[in-house]
Amino acid sequence: MLCGQIADGLATIFVGELIDRFGRFKIWHGAGAVVVAVSFSSVFGGCIPCRKLATFSSVVETISYSTFAAIFNVGWAATQVSHMSMVNCITLNSTSRVVLTSCRNAFTMVANLSLYGIALIVFDVSRAKTRADIENQYRWIAYLSIFIGCCFVGIFHLGTNEPRSKTGIHGNIHARISWTYWFLKILYYQVALVYLLTRLVLNVSQAYLAFYVINDLRMAQSAKALVPAIIYICSFIVSVLLQEIAWNGQRLKAYYTAGGILWMFCGVGILLLPRSMSLFMYAISVFIGIANALMTVTAVSMQSILIGEDLHGCAFVCGSLSFLDKISCGLALFVLQSYQSGSPRVAGNYSTNVFFSVTRYGLGLVPAFCSLVGVAVTCTMELHTPFSKPLMEPLLE
Repeated sequence: MLCGQIADGLATIFVGELIDRFGRFKIWHGAGAVVVAVSFSSVFGGCIPCRKLATFSSVVETISYSTFAAIFNVGWAATQVSHMSMVNCITLNSTSRVVLTSCRNAFTMVANLSLYGIALIVFDVSRAKTRADIENQYRWIAYLSIFIGCCFVGIFHLGTNEPRSKTGIHGNIHARISWTYWFLKILYYQVALVYLLTRLVLNVSQAYLAFYVINDLRMAQSAKALVPAIIYICSFIVSVLLQEIAWNGQRLKAYYTAGGILWMFCGVGILLLPRSMSLFMYAISVFIGIANALMTVTAVSMQSILIGEDLHGCAFVCGSLSFLDKISCGLALFVLQSYQSGSPRVAGNYSTNVFFSVTRYGLGLVPAFCSLVGVAVTCTMELHTPFSKPLMEPLLE
């Protein structure tokens, strides 16, 4: 995982620079999607070098899966950076950009829920009796997901025009903005820190959610699917509702703060929730879903405020912030897992059935602390939206 995150982080910077130099968002998006599809198929297809070399040693397997994970993340970086940059080049209107971002987040939730639907169908059609049967089930889930994803990528490329990143509103040609232009802006560091903390909240909580539900709360096996599904559904609903709001800098800060405060309360609840009251996790998951949507949509939209009309440097902003996201999340999970392997249970209170494991700290304390710092940084921002008037000319060619 750490190899993949590092490769993803470095690739986002490289891809962002190339997009700013040459444009062509759709070409980068399509190429990245092809790399993702091929590498992901290879990961679930088994250890290909092991079969070629006729050896299944742990060293060869580790190198094989790490390589394909790195290739996958390079493709994902190209897809993610190009798609995020397109939002800023499609429109300069602040509210429209937030609407596109919330729509993007809503369909991310749809994709996550669709994966559950695919898994449910595969598990129902194919009954697993051996280890090989279980591997085949997950292989079919992966292949069907890749096929459906490729279909939607095709629809996206056929139905979306290439936005103009090099041409301004009045047809003026702009050169690529230097990196130092962004590094001299205080807002760049503030937005970067808020985005990094928001991604830490989402990724760390997602990584430990199933382990917390099963190992710490000892809930039914179905809960490790039901709890995330509730989070995704709530995030989807909130993301859709956010599209109906007229946005400006102050509202972005207010809604982000609301989401951060919600996560702080959820973190405290997760940290102190005993096994005897495990059903309350379903209620907590509703508020986690709401908080995730509020924080994600507003944090990404702050990037649009930072970029403004400087479209010829937007890919670097998206890439550099994604770089910080990937590296920090990879390191955070690596550190937490190192403690997990050495000491799965830090402390326990047998009278209340509350066990303070690394999983509980990872899901409760880390996201709550990141939310607290994120809210504090947001309060210091000066977000101006001088381009709030509707555009008279579209930016799509």
